[in-house]
Amino acid sequence: MPFYVSPEQSMRDKADYARKGIARGRSCVALQYAGGILLVAPNPSSALHKISEIYDRIGFAAVGRYNEYENLRKAGVTYADITGYQFDRHDVTARGIANWYAQTLGTIFTESPKPFEVEIVVAEVGARPADDQIYRITFDGSVTDEPGFVAFGGQADQVSAALKERYSDDMSLSEAFAAALAALSAPGNGERPEFTAAQLEVAVLDRARDHRTFRRIRAARLEEMLAEARPAPAEPPADSSASDSPGPSGAGPSGPSSPSSPSSPSDSEPPTGPAPGGSDRGTGLGGGSPSSPL
Repeated sequence: MPFYVSPEQSMRDKADYARKGIARGRSCVALQYAGGILLVAPNPSSALHKISEIYDRIGFAAVGRYNEYENLRKAGVTYADITGYQFDRHDVTARGIANWYAQTLGTIFTESPKPFEVEIVVAEVGARPADDQIYRITFDGSVTDEPGFVAFGGQADQVSAALKERYSDDMSLSEAFAAALAALSAPGNGERPEFTAAQLEVAVLDRARDHRTFRRIRAARLEEMLAEARPAPAEPPADSSASDSPGPSGAGPSGPSSPSSPSSPSDSEPPTGPAPGGSDRGTGLGGGSPSSPL
């Protein structure tokens, strides 16, 4: 006869197991800005995406085990496509998809011996900032409405506290990105103090775009945003011990002066991104360990 385990103990063990798996990943953030919703995730992999498109104005972000949340992403795309085909495209909402994810994860958590080690965010951009929606779905099927911003996965409490100090309404895209970057680099999060473009996955739900609003930010545009987000280096103080008396040739303290050559203009590239109307919903499969938390 098997050993008896009370339901309370079983649920507690499952919850602890899922939390530990999710905490090994890296925190992600989603926040509103004046032109839509920004999604930022530390992700060194170029093949295993943590941020994707679900439907016309709906985005998806997840942390945890890649193979588990990738299956959920594809199932959500199928659910949205079938709902839009059977009824109307306007009937596909982030609230409906979040409730469907909550039911699926709740059933898995209750009936499966091993729960999914994932946390999901479903975001929808509206015609006005007041219509934007951000939902967070946890491993046990709990769903919460997150107004303004949300940090999830990894050390979410520290990141959320740092983001709360920097978040404000009607921020520009550059300001929102700087706030997200500073929160992800907060002490206690275990992240590197500075990120490079190759270590970040950034996407927006752009309110100004028609039909499909999802677009990725990468390459030259991401480098430009990183440069804007970093504080300008402080100028070194002038050396007061230097002599102000002219040299033997009468040219100044450091000898004869020479005209400085004009600096060459920096090579710049235009912002890049996916072609208008392009879909990102089929990406995300590729190499790498499917069982490693991202």
